[in-house]
Amino acid sequence: MHSRKRILAAGLAAAVSAVGLTVAGAAVPAQAATPGTVDCQGWVHNNDPDVGIAGCTNNTDHAITFRAEIVCGWAPDVSGNWVTLDPGQYGESNGNCAFYSSGVGSVGWTIQ
Repeated sequence: MHSRKRILAAGLAAAVSAVGLTVAGAAVPAQAATPGTVDCQGWVHNNDPDVGIAGCTNNTDHAITFRAEIVCGWAPDVSGNWVTLDPGQYGESNGNCAFYSSGVGSVGWTIQ
């Protein structure tokens, strides 16, 4: 939990710095990924509605570990496998809802 707060605080500091530079009149180039953050997305597998996937890119300067957190309808929620990413790496974690579920309701992630 502390890592997530540190990552969010670093992102906020970068955003505040960018606003300060813009107000001062200096141009700030747009970036696809904000340094110091972990960018994640969650989705349902294209061919299997019982599989949830979280994909993350580590834009920090240290290794991070994350896993998918899948909400399953009419069945217990599940957690995916833990994945460790070095700086600059992308990886995915996935989990399967029980066969009797109504499928993946949502996909989130936990960063350790």
